[in-house]
Amino acid sequence: MMERPVVRAEMREGTGKGTSRKLRAKGFIPAVFYGSHARTIPLTVDPKELLRSLQTEAGGNVLIDLEIRKDDQSERKVVMVKELQFDALQKKPLHTDFYEVAMDVFVTVEVPIHLVGKPEGTKMGGILEQVRRAIEIECLPGDIPKSIDIDVSSLKIGDSVHVKGVQVEKAKILTEANFTIATVVPPLAEEKKAEEIAVEAPEGTEGKEKEEKE
Repeated sequence: MMERPVVRAEMREGTGKGTSRKLRAKGFIPAVFYGSHARTIPLTVDPKELLRSLQTEAGGNVLIDLEIRKDDQSERKVVMVKELQFDALQKKPLHTDFYEVAMDVFVTVEVPIHLVGKPEGTKMGGILEQVRRAIEIECLPGDIPKSIDIDVSSLKIGDSVHVKGVQVEKAKILTEANFTIATVVPPLAEEKKAEEIAVEAPEGTEGKEKEEKE
């Protein structure tokens, strides 16, 4: 089992925009810890430490050991980042929510899709289009996969892969079964040619030309 990253957090007393601005000026950001059976605790965390914990091989659904400190005491909680707010211009974290998870209770998460292989259809000029980039699943926290690998090497032009053709070990897929994940479409040149053939002369043009000849 992969070792969980540790993020240290300090309990904070103050709340509000003024307190948040002061925290950010010191290089920290406000955070909140909560859970279905846990009390809400306002926290302070180092954004650099938080981002490092999320840049692991576990992908976006990272299980974190959150070390909550107050004075000389501390306790650890297993959490996931439920929300991470960023400054749109500076691309810096502004606030985050930590949600407590129990390792024996099922969770619902979105897992990224990773397409594997080069489709047969692309060798004939087809273009691979990935329609869906994540699948929603339900599983135990310890069974969350980094990604869902889907082999598309056998796809020919016009072929598609749907959710119903995917299996995830130790998880239940919640995404609609008929949703398309990836498809190989015809070459753009063929599509354009087909569109040109399909274009009909404006209605009444043929009759008008006949009248002019008469």
